[in-house]
Amino acid sequence: MADMSASANLAMTHLVPLAKELDENKVTPGVLGFIVFAVMALAVWALMKSMNRHMGKVDFAEPEAAPGGTPAQGPAGK
Repeated sequence: MADMSASANLAMTHLVPLAKELDENKVTPGVLGFIVFAVMALAVWALMKSMNRHMGKVDFAEPEAAPGGTPAQGPAGK
């Protein structure tokens, strides 16, 4: 741990005594944990809504076959 920066060393010096004071049976995620979970849930909901909207725009209909038995060429087959 000799390569730690001074700020990281200082942070560890202040956090270690706080960790020893916590009762392991009473530690909870708290408000910050709830906020992080709520933000992640909203992000997933927004992504699913966006994906649903984009999937609704997709046309799954296959092109009709040409009279010769070959598929009709669309705009990409020019």
